[in-house]
Amino acid sequence: MSSSTITGNVDLTENDNVTNLPLMSGSVGPAVVDVRKLYAQTGHFTYDPGFTSTASCESAITYIDGDQGVLMHRGYKIEDLAEKSDFMEVCYLLLKGELPNTAEKNKFTHDITYHTMLHEQLIQFFKGFRRDAHPMAIMVGVVGALSAFYHDSTDIHDPKQRMIASYRLIAKMPTIAAMAYKYSVGQPFIYPSNDLSYAENFLHMTFSVPAENYKLSPTISRAMDRIFILHADHEQNASTSTVRLAGSSGANPFACIAAGIACLWGPAHGGANEAVLNMLHEIGSVDRVQEFIAKAKDKDDPFRLMGFGHRVYKNYDPRAKVMQKACHEVLDELGIKDEPMLKLAMELEKIALEDPYFKEKKLFPNVDFYSGIILQALGFPTSMFTVLFALARTVGWVAQWNEMMEDPSQKIGRPRQLYTGYDHRDYVDLDKR
Repeated sequence: MSSSTITGNVDLTENDNVTNLPLMSGSVGPAVVDVRKLYAQTGHFTYDPGFTSTASCESAITYIDGDQGVLMHRGYKIEDLAEKSDFMEVCYLLLKGELPNTAEKNKFTHDITYHTMLHEQLIQFFKGFRRDAHPMAIMVGVVGALSAFYHDSTDIHDPKQRMIASYRLIAKMPTIAAMAYKYSVGQPFIYPSNDLSYAENFLHMTFSVPAENYKLSPTISRAMDRIFILHADHEQNASTSTVRLAGSSGANPFACIAAGIACLWGPAHGGANEAVLNMLHEIGSVDRVQEFIAKAKDKDDPFRLMGFGHRVYKNYDPRAKVMQKACHEVLDELGIKDEPMLKLAMELEKIALEDPYFKEKKLFPNVDFYSGIILQALGFPTSMFTVLFALARTVGWVAQWNEMMEDPSQKIGRPRQLYTGYDHRDYVDLDKR
């Protein structure tokens, strides 16, 4: 693994003044212009709403090539990880930088498994929410409250405490997520079981009840594990940037992850798979696909095809191919061979991929296109979709947070602005206004 290097210069000319800006290159991907001294040298800031052309940090965790449809974690393609690894291996890879050997994986899995219990007093915390509270609201509150229960892992300057906090967050998130679901449907909480895998344990805590035995399906458990892998990390997206920004102030890790969950809750970020289902229900049947594709092409029509296109990927989302396969496996396992939503989704995908309009605009299916169908088939209400996203993304958040904490060049986040308000105005006394 290599660090960034200065490979050239970019000259910024203003009238007769020339400012020399270093050009930095990483191991792969576009070079970046180092503008850290721009204001000191020129008195100017850069202007980049949404930071879409700005690299906010150096990172060795995840790489995306949107034009080629590539997603890699620590150099490993997401397709290989989803096919050959399990979620615990991917967690280890993101946190430690390398895939584990057998002994390392067994120890890591054991350590995560034996941190899945919540402090018993936290159970009372759930009861403070209304019964109809959104599970994401509960997640934000409970995860933020972890810092009030685990004081021995909030010293961000202690590497050991940082790692303990990371393990706790990865381990306890399925328990919190399952309890948020149970609370919303009025069922008793199910405690974690140490003889189950990570995905199995989550499914068990979510869907089992004390009155009967819950039968775990290897196919369903594997599909759940794949969903976790496909959502584990995705570079400097909105929620990850939020975690880093919160962490840059010195906030404790539990508060930082709660901030990430809050950001993920936004429908433009974590709620896309729910929007896909709503769209499919709106279309209703295969017979109406052409009608809605015409609506999507009409710039004066507010209708949009959800689950197509991506802010980063300008090619086929590599995660979508894996998710499509998992979708078929789940529906076959459940005996839902004629699922109307799947048929509709397949037809929509087929037509959109063949239509010149969508090819030209590179509107390919993304991971959300299929994940919503899978989660609905498994019995999750739409309110839980983003919760599952947060559960899986937790490992990416803590890996990014740890990397930031170890980066000597990291400073507190402080974006600048282009001010467009009033210039100086004289104060007018109240009786004269």
